[in-house]
Amino acid sequence: MKVRINGEEKEVESGTTAGDLLSSLGIKLTGVAVEVNREIVPKRNLSATTLKEGDSIEIVRMVGGG
Repeated sequence: MKVRINGEEKEVESGTTAGDLLSSLGIKLTGVAVEVNREIVPKRNLSATTLKEGDSIEIVRMVGGG
């Protein structure tokens, strides 16, 4: 199925969760926020949030600095 990740269309397997997606992209949960269809997904819910055809996912990494 097709989803949009940070504005780029990608193909993922049906039944993929937000947590599965992060793992497949090699992204660790530390310092990361995930939004599905403009709603922030708490880290505790990533593995329970199943993606659907056409979903829009934004993955934001926190960056420190000054």
